[in-house]
Formats: sequence, C-alpha cells, structure tokens
Amino acid sequence: MFTGIVEAQGRIASVVPVGGDRRLTIDTAGAYLDDVKLGDSIAVSGICLTAVELLPRSFVADLSVETLDATIAGGWTLGTPVNLEKALTPAKPLGGHLMVGHVDGVGHLVEKHEDARSWRLTFEAPLALARYIARKGSVAIDGVSLTVNEVQGARFGVNIIPQTWTHTTLGALQPGSAVNLEVDLIARYLERLIEARDLQG
Repeated sequence: MFTGIVEAQGRIASVVPVGGDRRLTIDTAGAYLDDVKLGDSIAVSGICLTAVELLPRSFVADLSVETLDATIAGGWTLGTPVNLEKALTPAKPLGGHLMVGHVDGVGHLVEKHEDARSWRLTFEAPLALARYIARKGSVAIDGVSLTVNEVQGARFGVNIIPQTWTHTTLGALQPGSAVNLEVDLIARYLERLIEARDLQG
C-alpha cells in the first residue's frame, strides 16, 4: 500500500529488454535507498515495482508485459523523471489516500493554467474509469494523491500547490502528456458491493 505522498524524484538510468518484457534501473537521490531491502515495493510514478537488485544510489525492477501495456512505463526512456514512494509502514503518516500501486489506466493532460500560486490542470480519463472519479474524491496521477475539484464527463480538474509542483514530475507535464491513473479504492469496492447486492436479487 502507498499514500500518494511523493518522497523523492528519480530518473530512468537504463531500459533493457529481457525475455519479451523489460528491466529498469532507476537512479535515486542521496540516501533514499538506505532503508530499502531486496524485494521491497516502491511506487514508481504510481506503479508498484519490486526492487530485484540494489545499488548504492539506484535499484533495478522488472516490468511485465501487462504493466507495459496498461501504464505509461512503455514510453520510459533514458533520463525520464519518475516519482518515488516507498511502501506504507505502520509508522508512516497517511497524508494522502490509500493506494495499491495498480494503475487503472492512462489519462492525458488537456489543459493547464496558473491560479494564483497554484496550477489548475484538467485531465481526460478513459471512459471506463470516468465513473469512479467524483468531485472532492481522490485520484492518483503518476503516483501523486490529489483531490478532484470538478468533473465534466470524462474530464476532471485538480489543483497543484507549489510544493507538489516543484517536488514531483507534475510540473513538467504539457497538454497531451500521458499519465498513470489510479482511481479511489472506495469507489471500486462500492461498485462491487452494489453489483453483488443486485445479483442476490
């Protein structure tokens, strides 16, 4: 589990095809990996990846064909910046919202404009995901926990404060940029509960 509070930014240091999928090396800053153990989970721009090899300031992770097809990771190249968050522990504050690091789909930035010291961003989600995105609900964009300000059809808007703008990859997005989306778990489970009730008559 993750919270969507980005702890650091990293960069893709290598992308190596292996047996039909890919192996990545992700560079990190400073001592970020000091408390990470082999096999630990790290969210990389919202994708839960397993550290299969640890180096002094980088870690190696494998990307399956499913992950490459369902996320923006297939487009990552040498130097691509990524958001990083270690898995939630009992001692870690839950500052964002509960996330699992299983990307639901890929959205696109439609529009961005300044709003006082913040930025307002409008994204378009795949139609199959749009029903899970609600005003004042939570959504994860590239692993960043955000509150939805408004919804119109498949489009939704969020507000990015200066801290988030400068300390995550969101500040580099341009209209047309693709992003990983993870919708709120509560919305997912609520839909399933309603479906189960309807099946029971």
